[in-house]
Amino acid sequence: MLAWFEMFCRDRDRLRDCRQRVNVLPLGAAALAGTSFPIDRDFTARALGFEGIAENSLDAVSDRDFAIEFAACAALILMHLSRCSEELVLWSSQPFDFIELGDAFCTGSSIMPQKKNPDVPELVRGKTGRVYGHLMGLLTLMKSQPLAYNKDNQEDKEPLFDIIDTVKGCLRAYTDLVPAIAIKRERMREAARRGYITATDLADYLARKGVPFRDAHAAAGHAVRYAMVQRKDLAELTLAELRQFSTGVEDDVFTVLTLEGSVAARNHFGGTAPEQVRAAVQRARRRLTVREEKA
Repeated sequence: MLAWFEMFCRDRDRLRDCRQRVNVLPLGAAALAGTSFPIDRDFTARALGFEGIAENSLDAVSDRDFAIEFAACAALILMHLSRCSEELVLWSSQPFDFIELGDAFCTGSSIMPQKKNPDVPELVRGKTGRVYGHLMGLLTLMKSQPLAYNKDNQEDKEPLFDIIDTVKGCLRAYTDLVPAIAIKRERMREAARRGYITATDLADYLARKGVPFRDAHAAAGHAVRYAMVQRKDLAELTLAELRQFSTGVEDDVFTVLTLEGSVAARNHFGGTAPEQVRAAVQRARRRLTVREEKA
């Protein structure tokens, strides 16, 4: 969840950065070269809440990069939502069964009575292509236009407005969807135990004992092969069995061969140790508070 938090924070920052260029007053540029009437563009900008004024009349009426930049920001938001959707679809499927989505965000299968379709994640994943298409459409719309305004630019409205509606709708859906996800912790733990996931921890352990990492890596690989034949996890092997592969193995090796030991060993800023994750959650909450105050 913290990984997704970081992605969406960058998305929000991109939107804030985009606004600095988008929130510029074009009014007064007229058709292409300004107006002969005695206007006060500074006053108009302040009255309408703009942060700046378009410097050049030709540029103000002819370019649509403000729409394209916003579309690019929106495409990145949907890309992140789509990746998240893919994980939710996979994790809720029968082979994984890591989570259960709330009933309000799913429907039954038209043919399989036992099936629960992850509608919202699939729809959001599909709508990502829609936003990507609008971005490419806007880029293509502008690619060969000479100065200044061209009627081609009437085609910018439909994709831009649809992007806004699509992104807002997807974000609203996820705001309700995420809190309704039920986590199947034991199922996740069971899956994490498979695949000899602590083999790297064994290699790192030997390296810390002074064994060259190349040799430590090879010893860990041999230990995994032996454990597979014995149908045991690395943590289930005896000390004598582990010492077959390296004399660097000592009694304390079992502290790194458990899932808990593996996770706890990544005890650094940004790591997975529980205390680091708790600290990261607190930092994330503070960042959200600061962002809300600035909004």
